[in-house]
Amino acid sequence: MRELEIEGAWLYTPRIHHDVRGSVLEWFSGREFARDVGHPLPVAQANCPVTRRGGVRGIHYADVPPGQAKYLTCVSGALLDVIVDVRVGSPTYARWVAVRLDDRDRQAVYLAEGLGHALMALTEQATAVYLCSTPYTPEREHGIHPLDPDIGIDWPDDVTPLLSEKDAAAPSLAEAHRLGLLPSYADCRAYADHLRGVQRTEDPAVP
Repeated sequence: MRELEIEGAWLYTPRIHHDVRGSVLEWFSGREFARDVGHPLPVAQANCPVTRRGGVRGIHYADVPPGQAKYLTCVSGALLDVIVDVRVGSPTYARWVAVRLDDRDRQAVYLAEGLGHALMALTEQATAVYLCSTPYTPEREHGIHPLDPDIGIDWPDDVTPLLSEKDAAAPSLAEAHRLGLLPSYADCRAYADHLRGVQRTEDPAVP
């Protein structure tokens, strides 16, 4: 796994084994994940959104603690996966990184608790699967408008964004900040330290 430009955002590139029957890969390795990130990924829920071309989901995030970390890949088609730093006080606050996920390279992304997440389907239909560290809890879930110009996500010019009513009505990042809806960088760091402390207690070999 390789950490991206935003702390807590990681990219996983699997080894794909091909033969006459097709291919097989390990799209998640708990051992490798814990070694690189510093703690295991507790899995409380697995989701499988199927999205038509141009469909945008996000920018979504949850209150921290406990937040909701996500480990996501694309199993059919292609999508643009976007991670946004919405943690107040973070050195990369309001910055974003984007990764193309598809059914050819089979890469996966991980985003830690407190980061915002969005995706757009680039093919006629794209299917993603992702593991969540906590169950979906509506009262702790929030959203930022995915077309907020102050964030300025570089969505593809040749794809028309399709938003749900909920995402289209989401506040801008500035509005969410003013309303006190955003997680703090300090709280997210403290929660990550807590997870690493639990891992060290369970496995003294982990640094």
